[in-house]
Amino acid sequence: MRMSERRIYQDKSFAIHVTFAGEDQLHLVASVEDKHADPASTCAAIYRRVVEILGQSGMQVVHERIFGSIHVHPTVIAARRDVMRERDPGRSEPITFVEGNPLWGSGFAGIQIQAIRPSSPDSGVWTIHDDDVPCGRGWKRKGATFLALQNILGPRKNRAGAKSRQMQAERMFERADRILRTQGATYRNVVRTWIYLSNILAWYGEFNAVRNAQYRQFGLLPDLSENTAAEPHRLPASTGIGGDNLLGAACVMDLLAVVGHAAHQPQVALLTNVKQDDAFHYGSAFSRGSCVQEPDVTHIQISGTAAVDERGKSLFVGDLRDQILRTIENVESLLAPQGATLEDICSATVFVKRAEDVPVFRQVAAERGLADLPAVCVLADICREELLFEIDGVAAVGKPEK
Repeated sequence: MRMSERRIYQDKSFAIHVTFAGEDQLHLVASVEDKHADPASTCAAIYRRVVEILGQSGMQVVHERIFGSIHVHPTVIAARRDVMRERDPGRSEPITFVEGNPLWGSGFAGIQIQAIRPSSPDSGVWTIHDDDVPCGRGWKRKGATFLALQNILGPRKNRAGAKSRQMQAERMFERADRILRTQGATYRNVVRTWIYLSNILAWYGEFNAVRNAQYRQFGLLPDLSENTAAEPHRLPASTGIGGDNLLGAACVMDLLAVVGHAAHQPQVALLTNVKQDDAFHYGSAFSRGSCVQEPDVTHIQISGTAAVDERGKSLFVGDLRDQILRTIENVESLLAPQGATLEDICSATVFVKRAEDVPVFRQVAAERGLADLPAVCVLADICREELLFEIDGVAAVGKPEK
């Protein structure tokens, strides 16, 4: 059953898509569409509308991500702060700022927000801290606990100097598990990660080796030395994409974990895709997607998806158009068994490797009816040199809001 209510707010320089999911959740995606738009005034205008939407619906933000060039960060954050301070001056909110250059090359690209409306005083939203630093939010919904951690990274230096990229990645996963344990969860409860790697093409293989080792320690991967035919049983969905961060770290991660008890345990399924080989088979420890089914809504987390086939091979090398078409087919194939289609995507990120390829993307999107996809579109390196396009997202199906 489809989500029945989606609203689009159109401005001359940006568009905001709002999708209501279930009885008390929404996904908001604001995408900047004018390359001449001033980042400060555009950000302020977007957040004024965000405040209005949240106020009218009684929603509280639980996960917030901003995409833009690193150099616009101070301007964008200041504009956001000035607007949001008027709504809730005492609130401390973690925000993930991702280096995501807009498709025209530089500036402010957009935002993604997930919000909920607490149904009772004991189901409100709280801020998670690590050493007094806000690093995520938790919330209860229909008896289950949801935890969204943001900006999780490993220490960049010690007394001996700079740590290696691999060491930073290892500490990033260990820190995430430690923080989750303070909230009554562990890394085994993680259903989705978003990982942004600086200079991804130089060390993605090394990163995968670290992640594999950590996931084995967490009990998410089998010991291949004992049974090479064993399959993973608890790999979260994931995006692994190129992107620098404000602190100069090798990698930074957001994640979503779900904890339930007895009758309040949401049904969590980790998804495969008949059109793609499981990434685990070629060394990347993630599922093609994850599905979290609640009584009133099912959320499908779509991992970063590119033109990779049933054998893990990159397709259509050098041909952006066919890569985009195959990527869309792969996403459709993932969604179909869950009773979902591309129309059910309520929040997405589109990654294009080369600025000169943007017109091709726009043309294909229009042809496939995706011109109004609720997505932030950015320039970024994909995990393989030959891949030119990737998309990730969240889809929602279920009982619509009354």
